[in-house]
Amino acid sequence: MKAGLGKDIRDGLVAAWPVCLGYLPIGLSLGVLAQKGGLAPWQIGLMSLMVFAGGSQFIAVAMIDGGASLAAIVSTTFMINLRHLLMSSALAVHFPGVSRRFLALFAYGVTDESFAVNMARFNQGGWNRRSALVLNQVTNATWFLSSVAGAYVGEFIPAGSLGIDYALTGMFICLLVFQLRGAIFVATALIAAFCSVLAYLWLPGNAYVIVASCLAATIGFALKRALRHRKLFA
Repeated sequence: MKAGLGKDIRDGLVAAWPVCLGYLPIGLSLGVLAQKGGLAPWQIGLMSLMVFAGGSQFIAVAMIDGGASLAAIVSTTFMINLRHLLMSSALAVHFPGVSRRFLALFAYGVTDESFAVNMARFNQGGWNRRSALVLNQVTNATWFLSSVAGAYVGEFIPAGSLGIDYALTGMFICLLVFQLRGAIFVATALIAAFCSVLAYLWLPGNAYVIVASCLAATIGFALKRALRHRKLFA
Protein backbone atom coordinates (compact mmCIF):
# COMPACT_ATOMS: atom_id res chain seq x y z
CA MET A 1 0.00 0.00 0.00
CA LYS A 2 2.82 2.38 0.96
CA ALA A 3 4.70 1.54 -2.21
CA GLY A 4 1.59 2.24 -4.26
CA LEU A 5 1.02 5.56 -2.49
CA GLY A 6 4.64 6.56 -3.10
CA LYS A 7 4.25 5.83 -6.79
CA ASP A 8 1.05 7.86 -6.96
CA ILE A 9 2.80 10.82 -5.34
CA ARG A 10 5.76 10.55 -7.73
CA ASP A 11 3.44 10.36 -10.72
CA GLY A 12 1.60 13.44 -9.53
CA LEU A 13 4.84 15.37 -9.04
CA VAL A 14 6.14 14.39 -12.47
CA ALA A 15 2.91 15.55 -14.09
CA ALA A 16 2.84 18.76 -12.05
CA TRP A 17 6.29 20.21 -12.69
CA PRO A 18 5.62 21.58 -16.23
CA VAL A 19 2.53 23.37 -14.91
CA CYS A 20 4.54 24.70 -11.96
CA LEU A 21 7.17 26.12 -14.31
CA GLY A 22 4.43 28.01 -16.12
CA TYR A 23 2.89 29.26 -12.89
CA LEU A 24 6.12 30.75 -11.53
CA PRO A 25 6.46 33.75 -13.88
CA ILE A 26 2.71 34.38 -14.04
CA GLY A 27 2.37 34.22 -10.26
CA LEU A 28 5.30 36.58 -9.82
CA SER A 29 3.68 38.99 -12.30
CA LEU A 30 0.40 38.86 -10.39
CA GLY A 31 2.18 39.58 -7.13
CA VAL A 32 4.03 42.57 -8.56
CA LEU A 33 0.90 44.03 -10.17
CA ALA A 34 -1.20 43.47 -7.05
CA GLN A 35 1.45 45.15 -4.89
CA LYS A 36 1.44 48.14 -7.22
CA GLY A 37 -2.34 48.15 -6.96
CA GLY A 38 -2.13 48.67 -3.21
CA LEU A 39 -2.49 45.12 -1.86
CA ALA A 40 -0.26 43.91 0.96
CA PRO A 41 1.61 40.59 0.64
CA TRP A 42 -0.76 38.88 3.11
CA GLN A 43 -3.76 40.08 1.10
CA ILE A 44 -2.25 38.74 -2.13
CA GLY A 45 -1.52 35.42 -0.45
CA LEU A 46 -5.05 35.24 0.92
CA MET A 47 -6.46 35.97 -2.54
CA SER A 48 -4.38 33.18 -4.08
CA LEU A 49 -5.53 30.75 -1.38
CA MET A 50 -9.22 31.64 -1.55
CA VAL A 51 -9.61 32.27 -5.28
CA PHE A 52 -6.77 30.34 -6.97
CA ALA A 53 -7.78 31.40 -10.47
CA GLY A 54 -5.19 33.37 -12.39
CA GLY A 55 -7.42 35.09 -14.93
CA SER A 56 -9.99 36.29 -12.43
CA GLN A 57 -7.26 37.37 -9.99
CA PHE A 58 -5.63 39.57 -12.63
CA ILE A 59 -9.02 41.08 -13.45
CA ALA A 60 -9.81 41.59 -9.77
CA VAL A 61 -6.48 43.38 -9.27
CA ALA A 62 -7.22 45.66 -12.21
CA MET A 63 -10.69 46.45 -10.88
CA ILE A 64 -9.38 47.08 -7.37
CA ASP A 65 -6.77 49.44 -8.78
CA GLY A 66 -9.50 51.18 -10.77
CA GLY A 67 -11.69 51.68 -7.71
CA ALA A 68 -14.44 49.23 -8.69
CA SER A 69 -17.13 48.34 -6.18
CA LEU A 70 -17.06 45.06 -4.27
CA ALA A 71 -20.26 43.89 -5.99
CA ALA A 72 -18.77 44.49 -9.45
CA ILE A 73 -15.56 42.63 -8.58
CA VAL A 74 -17.38 39.64 -7.10
CA SER A 75 -19.89 39.44 -9.98
CA THR A 76 -17.19 39.68 -12.64
CA THR A 77 -14.91 37.06 -11.12
CA PHE A 78 -17.90 34.77 -10.51
CA MET A 79 -18.85 34.85 -14.20
CA ILE A 80 -15.27 34.30 -15.31
CA ASN A 81 -14.93 31.29 -13.02
CA LEU A 82 -18.15 29.63 -14.15
CA ARG A 83 -16.05 27.59 -16.57
CA HIS A 84 -14.86 25.61 -13.55
CA LEU A 85 -18.37 24.16 -13.30
CA LEU A 86 -17.96 22.58 -16.73
CA MET A 87 -14.41 21.36 -16.04
CA SER A 88 -15.41 19.81 -12.72
CA SER A 89 -18.42 18.12 -14.34
CA ALA A 90 -16.16 16.57 -16.98
CA LEU A 91 -13.77 15.27 -14.31
CA ALA A 92 -16.55 13.95 -12.06
CA VAL A 93 -16.99 10.78 -14.12
CA HIS A 94 -13.53 9.66 -12.99
CA PHE A 95 -14.42 9.83 -9.28
CA PRO A 96 -17.28 7.36 -8.71
CA GLY A 97 -18.01 6.63 -5.07
CA VAL A 98 -15.42 9.09 -3.77
CA SER A 99 -16.12 10.87 -0.47
CA ARG A 100 -17.33 14.45 -0.46
CA ARG A 101 -14.33 15.49 1.60
CA PHE A 102 -11.96 14.27 -1.09
CA LEU A 103 -14.06 15.84 -3.85
CA ALA A 104 -14.06 19.20 -2.07
CA LEU A 105 -10.27 19.12 -1.68
CA PHE A 106 -9.78 18.06 -5.29
CA ALA A 107 -12.26 20.58 -6.71
CA TYR A 108 -10.44 23.39 -4.90
CA GLY A 109 -7.36 22.74 -7.06
CA VAL A 110 -9.07 22.52 -10.46
CA THR A 111 -7.64 25.04 -12.92
CA ASP A 112 -7.43 25.18 -16.70
CA GLU A 113 -3.97 23.62 -16.64
CA SER A 114 -4.60 20.92 -14.04
CA PHE A 115 -7.86 20.04 -15.78
CA ALA A 116 -6.09 19.58 -19.12
CA VAL A 117 -3.35 17.39 -17.63
CA ASN A 118 -5.71 15.29 -15.51
CA MET A 119 -8.14 14.69 -18.37
CA ALA A 120 -5.32 13.63 -20.68
CA ARG A 121 -3.89 11.27 -18.04
CA PHE A 122 -7.27 9.77 -17.18
CA ASN A 123 -8.01 9.16 -20.87
CA GLN A 124 -4.62 7.50 -21.35
CA GLY A 125 -5.23 5.18 -18.40
CA GLY A 126 -3.05 4.32 -15.41
CA TRP A 127 -3.99 7.54 -13.62
CA ASN A 128 -5.82 7.62 -10.31
CA ARG A 129 -7.40 10.11 -7.95
CA ARG A 130 -4.40 10.29 -5.59
CA SER A 131 -2.01 11.31 -8.37
CA ALA A 132 -4.58 13.80 -9.63
CA LEU A 133 -4.90 15.30 -6.15
CA VAL A 134 -1.11 15.64 -5.83
CA LEU A 135 -1.01 17.43 -9.18
CA ASN A 136 -3.70 19.89 -8.07
CA GLN A 137 -2.21 20.68 -4.68
CA VAL A 138 1.41 21.01 -5.83
CA THR A 139 0.43 23.47 -8.53
CA ASN A 140 -1.74 25.30 -6.00
CA ALA A 141 1.23 25.67 -3.62
CA THR A 142 3.42 26.91 -6.47
CA TRP A 143 0.89 29.56 -7.42
CA PHE A 144 0.54 30.73 -3.83
CA LEU A 145 4.29 30.98 -3.21
CA SER A 146 5.05 32.69 -6.52
CA SER A 147 2.31 35.30 -6.09
CA VAL A 148 3.44 36.12 -2.55
CA ALA A 149 7.07 36.28 -3.72
CA GLY A 150 5.98 38.68 -6.45
CA ALA A 151 4.42 40.92 -3.81
CA TYR A 152 7.77 41.27 -2.05
CA VAL A 153 9.64 41.70 -5.34
CA GLY A 154 7.24 44.48 -6.29
CA GLU A 155 8.36 46.52 -3.30
CA PHE A 156 11.78 46.97 -4.95
CA ILE A 157 10.37 47.99 -8.35
CA PRO A 158 9.48 51.70 -8.62
CA ALA A 159 5.95 52.41 -9.87
CA GLY A 160 5.90 52.93 -13.63
CA SER A 161 9.37 51.49 -14.20
CA LEU A 162 10.05 48.74 -16.74
CA GLY A 163 6.60 49.37 -18.20
CA ILE A 164 5.03 47.64 -15.20
CA ASP A 165 2.03 49.98 -15.36
CA TYR A 166 1.23 48.59 -18.82
CA ALA A 167 1.89 44.95 -17.94
CA LEU A 168 -1.70 44.15 -16.96
CA THR A 169 -3.13 45.73 -20.11
CA GLY A 170 -0.54 43.91 -22.21
CA MET A 171 -1.39 40.59 -20.59
CA PHE A 172 -5.11 41.01 -21.30
CA ILE A 173 -4.34 41.87 -24.92
CA CYS A 174 -2.29 38.68 -25.21
CA LEU A 175 -5.09 36.64 -23.64
CA LEU A 176 -7.54 38.16 -26.12
CA VAL A 177 -5.32 37.45 -29.12
CA PHE A 178 -4.94 33.80 -28.11
CA GLN A 179 -8.74 33.48 -28.00
CA LEU A 180 -9.24 34.77 -31.56
CA ARG A 181 -9.41 31.35 -33.21
CA GLY A 182 -12.04 32.20 -35.81
CA ALA A 183 -14.44 34.78 -37.18
CA ILE A 184 -17.01 34.16 -34.44
CA PHE A 185 -14.44 34.96 -31.75
CA VAL A 186 -13.36 38.15 -33.52
CA ALA A 187 -17.00 39.21 -33.85
CA THR A 188 -17.64 38.54 -30.16
CA ALA A 189 -14.57 40.58 -29.16
CA LEU A 190 -15.71 43.51 -31.30
CA ILE A 191 -19.23 43.29 -29.87
CA ALA A 192 -17.77 43.29 -26.35
CA ALA A 193 -15.73 46.41 -27.11
CA PHE A 194 -18.74 48.18 -28.62
CA CYS A 195 -21.04 47.24 -25.71
CA SER A 196 -18.39 48.24 -23.21
CA VAL A 197 -18.04 51.73 -24.66
CA LEU A 198 -21.81 52.26 -24.79
CA ALA A 199 -22.35 50.94 -21.27
CA TYR A 200 -19.46 53.06 -19.96
CA LEU A 201 -21.13 56.19 -21.34
CA TRP A 202 -24.55 55.38 -19.90
CA LEU A 203 -23.97 53.45 -16.67
CA PRO A 204 -22.38 54.69 -13.44
CA GLY A 205 -19.35 53.08 -11.79
CA ASN A 206 -17.93 49.84 -13.16
CA ALA A 207 -21.23 48.17 -13.97
CA TYR A 208 -20.36 48.47 -17.67
CA VAL A 209 -17.86 45.61 -17.28
CA ILE A 210 -20.56 43.15 -16.21
CA VAL A 211 -23.14 44.41 -18.70
CA ALA A 212 -20.75 44.31 -21.65
CA SER A 213 -19.51 40.83 -20.71
CA CYS A 214 -23.02 39.39 -20.43
CA LEU A 215 -24.23 41.00 -23.65
CA ALA A 216 -21.19 39.97 -25.68
CA ALA A 217 -21.27 36.39 -24.38
CA THR A 218 -25.00 36.08 -25.10
CA ILE A 219 -24.74 37.54 -28.61
CA GLY A 220 -21.66 35.44 -29.37
CA PHE A 221 -23.44 32.28 -28.27
CA ALA A 222 -26.49 33.17 -30.36
CA LEU A 223 -24.32 33.80 -33.43
CA LYS A 224 -22.48 30.51 -33.00
CA ARG A 225 -25.73 28.61 -32.58
CA ALA A 226 -27.26 30.29 -35.63
CA LEU A 227 -24.24 29.41 -37.77
CA ARG A 228 -24.30 25.81 -36.59
CA HIS A 229 -28.04 25.59 -37.34
CA ARG A 230 -27.46 26.96 -40.83
CA LYS A 231 -24.75 24.39 -41.55
CA LEU A 232 -26.99 21.53 -40.42
CA PHE A 233 -29.82 22.55 -42.74
CA ALA A 234 -27.74 23.88 -45.64
